[in-house]
Amino acid sequence: RIMSSYFRARDALEPISREMLLERLRSESVTLLDVRPADEFVQGHLPGAINVPLAELDAALARLPREHAVIAYCRGPYCVLSYEAVAALRSKGLEAYRLEAGYPEWKAAGLPIES
Repeated sequence: RIMSSYFRARDALEPISREMLLERLRSESVTLLDVRPADEFVQGHLPGAINVPLAELDAALARLPREHAVIAYCRGPYCVLSYEAVAALRSKGLEAYRLEAGYPEWKAAGLPIES
């Protein structure tokens, strides 16, 4: 119950579903931001994603494009890394969203990955 209310409160961040992400990738420019540690990123990630571990996000802000949305993801729907990243990005004025699922769900759905 505590976890549920924690994540509901944090999800005023309006997550993007896998289907919505696929549509946005087809129709517009977005930046996919993988906030998992680098060793996880090299094992596999969503196509075109850039890796900026959460601890390095502030230092990387200058190189993130501001002209289109940033969609952050991590290890799954209960991974706090993407919640924290989206909150930080929005506090700096970027349009940012959290992918509802994470890399494991993307891979399990048979969608393309890179490594």
